[in-house]
Amino acid sequence: MTDKLTVKPPAWFWIISVLALIWNLMGVMAYLGNVFITDDMKAELTAEQLTLMEGTPSWITAAFAIAVWGGLLGCIALLLRKKWAKAILMISMFGILVQMAHSFFLTNASEVYGQVQGVIMPLLVIVIGIALVFFARLANKRHWLS
Repeated sequence: MTDKLTVKPPAWFWIISVLALIWNLMGVMAYLGNVFITDDMKAELTAEQLTLMEGTPSWITAAFAIAVWGGLLGCIALLLRKKWAKAILMISMFGILVQMAHSFFLTNASEVYGQVQGVIMPLLVIVIGIALVFFARLANKRHWLS
């Protein structure tokens, strides 16, 4: 019988995990930039962008925090080869879905930010979030996580 701890993941596991960590670090930077925005930064926004940002409910900011910090923690767990990576990435995915549902259905973000920032980027975030959950599931199934 093979010990689950002895199953060595392939090189592509490490590449994907590191890229996912970098992706989530960019998300953390976006979150921190949003939460700690200065008056000088606000002055660079259009009136519509500022109105949209200032009208964001605190529960959406909380969902954003859950999405990015959960994603970061989940990717660290992948790199540490921990089974709980999947659960944390699923929680992160929940945060992503709440945040993006608000953006798509309860705001005019696509009009304010345009197609790339208002539609394509949020869809990319959703796709990558789902992919990371399935990646963690695959890693667990193949006994790369303990």
